[in-house]
Amino acid sequence: MRIDDDAALHAFVEGRRTALFRSAYLLCGDRHEAEDLVQATLVKVVLGGRRHGRLDNIEAYARKTLVNTYIAARRRFWRSEQSYGELPDRAGHAPDTDTGLAVRAALARLTAKQRAVLVLRYWEDLSVEATAELLGMRENTVKSHAARGLAALRAEMAEEFV
Repeated sequence: MRIDDDAALHAFVEGRRTALFRSAYLLCGDRHEAEDLVQATLVKVVLGGRRHGRLDNIEAYARKTLVNTYIAARRRFWRSEQSYGELPDRAGHAPDTDTGLAVRAALARLTAKQRAVLVLRYWEDLSVEATAELLGMRENTVKSHAARGLAALRAEMAEEFV
């Protein structure tokens, strides 16, 4: 696909933005951060495509850029700061029994690479080989991150629903 073809680029962005957002949301667990992540990814895809002239698999390039941008952002020291739109009414929070929220909260406690592996393997339904290639890891490393991440999720979910 030629990136300098504005119609093709527009079609790609319109067709894949929602799927990229869903993956980004699972990676970072915050709607606003996911929107920023998708925006940064699409800018990088456009700039990278213009630099290379042609991308044979823009979908794979966009997915890899999304994951790499997410992991790079997690390395920054200022990421440890948490901001909140509203202050809670009371200290602490009641546990939420909604399974989706519990899974996303458990995902948020994993390392960035474990989370990336789990999202790519089980949400994006990529093979071990494709995940390893996308993340620049060995296949055994992907398997290890997946096993440890799933074990951590199981332990967290067992505590949540006991």
